[in-house]
Amino acid sequence: MSKKICVLPGDGIGPEIMAEAVRVLQALDLGFEMETALLGGAAVDATSNPYPEATQKLVQAADAILLGAVGGPQWDSLPREQRPERGLLGIRKQLGLFANLRPAILYPELANASSLKPEVVAGLDILIVRELTGDIYFGQPRGIEVREIDGQKQRFGFNTMHYSESEIRRILRVAFEAARKRNKKLCSVDKMNVLETTQLWRDIANELAPEYPDVELTHMLVDNAAMQLVRNPRQFDVMVTGNMFGDILSDEAAMLTGSIGMLPSASLDAKHKGLYEPSHGSAPDIAGKGVANPLATILSVAMMLRYTFALEEAAVKVENAVKKVLAQGYRTGDIHEPGTTRVGTRQMGDAVLAAL
Repeated sequence: MSKKICVLPGDGIGPEIMAEAVRVLQALDLGFEMETALLGGAAVDATSNPYPEATQKLVQAADAILLGAVGGPQWDSLPREQRPERGLLGIRKQLGLFANLRPAILYPELANASSLKPEVVAGLDILIVRELTGDIYFGQPRGIEVREIDGQKQRFGFNTMHYSESEIRRILRVAFEAARKRNKKLCSVDKMNVLETTQLWRDIANELAPEYPDVELTHMLVDNAAMQLVRNPRQFDVMVTGNMFGDILSDEAAMLTGSIGMLPSASLDAKHKGLYEPSHGSAPDIAGKGVANPLATILSVAMMLRYTFALEEAAVKVENAVKKVLAQGYRTGDIHEPGTTRVGTRQMGDAVLAAL
C-alpha cells in the first residue's frame, strides 16, 4: 500500500499548526512520503490561482491530503473565482469528497471551557456526517442578476437546492455504517415540512433503515436539531444531514466542546481517500504569533491514519497522546483556564511528541 500524503499548509495559522502535525507523523515513523504544495490565499499570491495545476496533480496522486486552513481578509475583495475558499471547493469537487465527518468530543479536562454547564455537556461524543458535494452550495442555476419585479428593475439573487436519490443514499449509508460502529443511534436532520428536497431525504432514510436493523433511526427538523444541540446534546450519537444544514450544525456542535481549536474533520470519497483538516479557520488575528492550538490538526492526523490508511493502533496512539497532554494541564490560549499551564503552538507540539 502506498502512503503518499499531500501537505497543504494554507493561510493564516495554517503553516504553524501544520508544522506540528508533520512532526507527529514523522515521529510515528510509518514510512509516509510527504510533499508540500500551495492552496488558498498563499497560492493566489504566488500564482493568481487558489488551486494551481501543480497542486491539483499532487492532490490527485496522493492517498490523503492534510490541510491547515485557507482564507483571510486580504483576499476578500478578489473576484469570487480567485478567493482562497475556491481552492478547497476545487479539491472536494475534483476528488468527489462527498462525506464530511466532524466529531464533537468534550474532553473531561475541558468541561469548564464549554459555553454550556458542565453537567449538560459532560461525556459529549457526537459524530456529524455532512454531505459535502451537493445541495444549495453547488446547485445550478445560481447568481445575481437584474430583473423587472413589480414594475421596476432590481437586483435578484437566486440559488438552487437539489439532491439526487443516489447522492442521498450514499451519504446515508456512510452514516448508518458509522452509527453501527458507535452506539447504534442515527438522527437524520431535514426540513421536510417545507422543502421537498429534504422530504426525499427522509423518504430514502426510511427505505434504507431495514438494511440496518441494529441501528435506531430517528428524524429531526433542522431548527429543532439546532435547539436540541444546546438543550440536551448528549441525546445524539451520529447525526446526518445535507450540505447547508451540516455546515451550520457542525459548527454549533463544535462550540459545545469549549474550543473549535480541538476538533478535527475528514472528507472522504467512496474509497476512503480523504482530505483531513481542523474544523477551525485560518485565524488571521493570531497568525504568526505562535499561539495557535495545533491539537485539531494533530487529531486530524489520527483520523487520517484511521480512515484512509486503516492504521487504528497508530490513530489511537495519537489520540491518547493528546488526552495525556490535556491531563497534564497543558493549554493553548483558547482553552486556558486558571490552574493550567499556558503554552504556545510549538510547546504544545513538543508535549504531544513527548506523550507519544
